[in-house]
Amino acid sequence: MKLSLKTLVAAISVPVLLTACVSNDEEAQVITAQDLQHHNWELVQIDGNDVVKDDNNRPVRLEVGENMTANGHAGCNNFFGQGELKDNKFRIEKMGMTMKMCGEDAMNTEMTMSQVLTEWSDITLKKDSLELKNDAHTLTFTLRDWVN
Repeated sequence: MKLSLKTLVAAISVPVLLTACVSNDEEAQVITAQDLQHHNWELVQIDGNDVVKDDNNRPVRLEVGENMTANGHAGCNNFFGQGELKDNKFRIEKMGMTMKMCGEDAMNTEMTMSQVLTEWSDITLKKDSLELKNDAHTLTFTLRDWVN
């Protein structure tokens, strides 16, 4: 049986490439409820654009408490619900919200925040930041372990 140089290189390369792919997947951080609980996150960017605080200078925020309870300020109204985490995806199930009207910027922020929080979004967690990303938007939060 005669092997060409191309066949030999391919035979050696495939296992090496597959090993590299497996190693990268194994190094991906698996986010747990304990990573999120007891933290307060301030929304700093939507789709790479800085977030403007509301008329009362209140930050848009997400707080995850004991047993994954979630609440915060969405831009105009306050929200609450039960956070869920599955396969590095996050959502708030049955999110409730107060119902006041605000200016256009605050309402746009709130609509985006609500849409991302109520649908399954990919979650990325770093030391001082959290990112939620779905098909429509990316929300970037900074860790702020205080309540406003």
